[in-house]
Amino acid sequence: MGLGTPEIILIALALLLIFGAKRIPEIARGLGKGMREFKDATKDIQRELTVEDSQRSTYRPQPPAQAAPQPQAPPAQPPAQQAAQPAQAAPAPDAAASGPAQAPDQTPQS
Repeated sequence: MGLGTPEIILIALALLLIFGAKRIPEIARGLGKGMREFKDATKDIQRELTVEDSQRSTYRPQPPAQAAPQPQAPPAQPPAQQAAQPAQAAPAPDAAASGPAQAPDQTPQS
């Protein structure tokens, strides 16, 4: 049930009468460009699908990395303990520099 030679000749003559001799090459050129674009588009789609499939099989997404909290140095002493401690006294001056040593319970005699 295919097209034989007589059927093809009849279709060509009908196209020649309908469109004319000048328009048939333009129509054929347009059909050729359209078929070429269609083939290119199907090849691009097939290539993208195969690339995506290969990437899916080799690529395993990692969960997003969360920033680890930076360790903070603990304070030397909690603020409550700092207030409870008395302030350090200034060091006592050297006894030799201040003169003769006196006992705290003795009063100088004149």
